[in-house]
Amino acid sequence: MIKSIALVAACIVWSVTGAFAQTFPARSMRIVVPFPAGGGADLWARIIGQKLGEAWGQNVIVDNRAGASGIIGTELVSKAAPDGDTLLLGTTGTHAPNPVVFKKLSYDPLRDFAPITNFVDTPFMLVVHPSIAVKSLQALIGFAKARPGQLTYASFGNGSSAHLAGELFKSLAKIDLLHVPYKGGPPAVSDLVGGQVSMMFNSLPAVVPQVKAGRLRGIAIASPHRANAAADIPTFAEAGLPGVEAGSWYGVFAPARTPAVVVAKLHSGIAALLKLPDVQQRLTAEGAVAIGNSPEQFAAQIKGDIAKWGKVVQESGLQIE
Repeated sequence: MIKSIALVAACIVWSVTGAFAQTFPARSMRIVVPFPAGGGADLWARIIGQKLGEAWGQNVIVDNRAGASGIIGTELVSKAAPDGDTLLLGTTGTHAPNPVVFKKLSYDPLRDFAPITNFVDTPFMLVVHPSIAVKSLQALIGFAKARPGQLTYASFGNGSSAHLAGELFKSLAKIDLLHVPYKGGPPAVSDLVGGQVSMMFNSLPAVVPQVKAGRLRGIAIASPHRANAAADIPTFAEAGLPGVEAGSWYGVFAPARTPAVVVAKLHSGIAALLKLPDVQQRLTAEGAVAIGNSPEQFAAQIKGDIAKWGKVVQESGLQIE
């Protein structure tokens, strides 16, 4: 009798979730970006929203909820209804550094989300304001050593991936830099272009246009390989400082307990748009690498990044209340 009841219940659940998957999405969707408009996360969210909207015949709204190193928007999605209608365009910062930097984080990056896929990876480039009279990494290191604590580096916020990239650089280069946190990448880039700060690590889409226009100077790529979008900029290893590898991945998440069939449909839709010629062309132009891995692979990647940046945080002694 008990087995029969369990079988009936399982059939009902399968029927409901199966029907839900067939009709999803039945209404407008929202992609929350926990950073200001104009940055890398915003760019990728708008591409995803446009292409999914075209494929599924639904309106997809990009909702920028910036602040607190991405915590505000990320927390919002962690508490949203698990129906697939509200998604998060998360980053390395929201899901790897934040959990190890902030003592009291309002969300758990593993427990509170259903990973869908890592959309793209973008390596960081170290850029400086042209007023810093250096053109190479070694010259910059020497310039900084002669002026301990006088040069500043901007980041997306305390504990962000750009912040920790700067800490890693400081440690390996044995230099003293002053960290200046901002509420997202665009205002940080704006102040760097204006000369209010000396340098920063940022993703290629955010800084390559500024480098090409001569408003910033590219110093090194924090990746094992050079980037097509900035082929003349050496890697840190090529420039004589191996070990500085950092960047941002940009991934899509749903709230935890979103039905697996909905997660699967979202994953297949995003994986399909990554194969579109115009999307591939845009990624190449921006210096990004398409990923599109499975939810399981993405979850494993996040766990690995938490361990990696946890070590950097421990060695730097960084802790934020």
